[in-house]
Amino acid sequence: MGAGASERRSVGPAPTYCPKMKCYFLRHGLAGDPARWQGRDFDRPLTSEGCERMAREAKTIAALCLDLDCIVTSPLVRARQTAEIVADRLGLRARLFEDERLGLGLNVASLLDILLEHPDAGAILLVGHEPSLSTTVGRLAGGADVEVKKGALACIEMNGGPAPRGRLTALIPPKVLAL
Repeated sequence: MGAGASERRSVGPAPTYCPKMKCYFLRHGLAGDPARWQGRDFDRPLTSEGCERMAREAKTIAALCLDLDCIVTSPLVRARQTAEIVADRLGLRARLFEDERLGLGLNVASLLDILLEHPDAGAILLVGHEPSLSTTVGRLAGGADVEVKKGALACIEMNGGPAPRGRLTALIPPKVLAL
């Protein structure tokens, strides 16, 4: 380079940091049998038993005082119904958001994008589906083999930092939540 020429360096995009927060993962409640359902799977609702159990679970979730800032749900009917039952119990209906990334294809990268849209949240509840919910929770917890049953609640305390990682601090089965 000649005298007075400035040297340009490409710095690339700024690194993405995962926010430090508590992520609660709730799998939707009991839904109708997919083999008997005649409509689109997207529209398959909770059964009446699923609604009743989720109402009992929502009462327990409220008693846990999770201090949730918002709820983000899959748009599929059974997940949305689950989220609405919990949101109504917690008084968070105004902080309930739908996000198609929580549909059937959730992964760590899409979860990070969701979390980055709620950077001020200290605690967030995500309502979704199998098998992607269990797989994502397991990967966040360092590759653990985790099964999130219908209506179960898991908590990952996200470490914050350049990689979306965390510590599994709770995995509460639906039978316990529905007591």
